[in-house]
Amino acid sequence: MTLSQLPAGVLWDMDGTLIDSEPYWIDAEMNLAARFGVPWTHEDGLTLVGNPLDVSAQVLIDRGVHLTAAEVIDVLVTEVAARAQAWMPWVPDARALLDEVVDAGIPCALVTMSIGSLVDRFVEQAGDVFSAVVTGDQVAKGKPNPEAYLLAAKRLGVDPTQCVAIEDSPVGIRAAHASGAATIAVSRHTKTPDIQGVTVLTSLEGVALGDLARILCQHAAMVSR
Repeated sequence: MTLSQLPAGVLWDMDGTLIDSEPYWIDAEMNLAARFGVPWTHEDGLTLVGNPLDVSAQVLIDRGVHLTAAEVIDVLVTEVAARAQAWMPWVPDARALLDEVVDAGIPCALVTMSIGSLVDRFVEQAGDVFSAVVTGDQVAKGKPNPEAYLLAAKRLGVDPTQCVAIEDSPVGIRAAHASGAATIAVSRHTKTPDIQGVTVLTSLEGVALGDLARILCQHAAMVSR
């Protein structure tokens, strides 16, 4: 494998991709909804997976949670961050691939719609692996808009079309694909949208750097047609 065949960068989603934190978010939503007597199910929570926090907050408000969007976000982030502080739920196969990519000298960026203390704690625990971090409060338009992925590639100083993006949520997959990056969709909690050119996997188990290079090569061939 030559350097020209390797990705110029790898762009990682956080919740649901690197850490299995979606159950934390859904529990936090259910707890908040219960305070206001609002019915909220696991299935309701799945509809918010990957959304910008302000979008999720507005859904809860519309359902009857009588707080401002900022207050909803603060409650959710505080609860999820506290649980992550006690136990950061790393996805082992994702962590293994992240370490392999970093060891190969390929820059990585974290591209998440989460904000604040949760991201800070995750980045601190992850160690010196991310050359750039883009959070939901740093962009004008969250996923599925590609702005966050384009900003991440810009901060890495690379062409997004020479990057591989790894996502799990429908909105995140659409954002990554729209940025021009070769996109891997890991179907974990939600149904993967049918988008031509997106590589769909059930997990990252057994996926190595060579596989990322192959996926990028296939992506480049498709784009050049």
